[in-house]
Amino acid sequence: MSFYDVYRKYKNEEWDKLFETVSDRDIEQALLRDYINLHDFVAFLSPAAEQHLEAMAEKAQELTLRNFGRIIQLYAPIYVSDYCENFCLYCSFSAANRQRRKKLSLKELEHEAGFIADTGMQNILLLTGESRNKSPVSYIGNCVKVLRKRFPSIAIEVYPLEEKEYAYLVEEGVDGLTLYQETYDEAIYRVIHPAGPKRNFRFRLEAPERGAAARMRQINVGALLGLADWRKDALMVGLHARFLQDRFPDVEIGASVPRLRPHLGAFRGPCKVSDKNMVQIILALRLFIPRLAISLSTREDAKFRDSLVPLGITRLSAGSATSVGGYTISTNGDDNTLPQFELADTRGVSEIIGSLRKKGYEPVFKDWIFGI
Repeated sequence: MSFYDVYRKYKNEEWDKLFETVSDRDIEQALLRDYINLHDFVAFLSPAAEQHLEAMAEKAQELTLRNFGRIIQLYAPIYVSDYCENFCLYCSFSAANRQRRKKLSLKELEHEAGFIADTGMQNILLLTGESRNKSPVSYIGNCVKVLRKRFPSIAIEVYPLEEKEYAYLVEEGVDGLTLYQETYDEAIYRVIHPAGPKRNFRFRLEAPERGAAARMRQINVGALLGLADWRKDALMVGLHARFLQDRFPDVEIGASVPRLRPHLGAFRGPCKVSDKNMVQIILALRLFIPRLAISLSTREDAKFRDSLVPLGITRLSAGSATSVGGYTISTNGDDNTLPQFELADTRGVSEIIGSLRKKGYEPVFKDWIFGI
């Protein structure tokens, strides 16, 4: 059984009605339980739970400290190509946008890698636009070989691959996979992905399982909040993460909670996700899956990111650039490249480290060495 079978079982459930029938007592009882079931998770995501966020936060913080301590893992994204074959309505990299495209040479990648390594970062997330033609698996593998010289932990966020392709990248040095479903609402998914290979909803949905089967050490899933009803998408993210954790107990399973940010194009998400909604999502995920790694990117501003750390966050990006060559290549003249989305937290690595330590948290740069 794959997660697609689980998805089919639940996708037509009348979640709106279930959310609305949750009572205060349901939430209070759920907070007393050690094991949180699906009914409890629904309760924590319901409108009624908005009046219980303080109690949820207290338990979520306790669970986070018990399972992760006061450790925050830092990572940096590195974009190596923005060529894309998809026509996603919400992304600057969409093939519909007539922008100048760029793909790093291995020499340019060496330069970018050196800059990031000099900041102290040792966990790297390699990203490409979704183009097999311009960024084939062989190119990704060659990039990994370059990055391995400087970084002990390398994760990828690229187009969905076959299991044997993930296995090849693991052999080259990749230990983590991040792949967002974007939205778990299949009808909306097809509307916002009008053309391109990304229209294959099931192939994308099952990719994390192929990555785990290929011996990835970390798997990270998520939805781009704002594309569809956030309660339903958060619910499916939790179900997806718990399914992966149960099926692959030796793999560290994580989830991200990115919100839509300004990008090239006129599309605006139909579903507003407030700061309060974000807090509720993070708390619900932590209570539902106590050992879930929860990542927060620089899509959120500095003040908000700092406030969310005690509520269940375990991984933060730091000193990020979201364009190809964005760390070292000039943004003037011929080298001008477009970021995938606008940053909200523009602090450097040292500023984020200082903020974490001020709050009593210890930033971690390395928790893994390839080949050992």
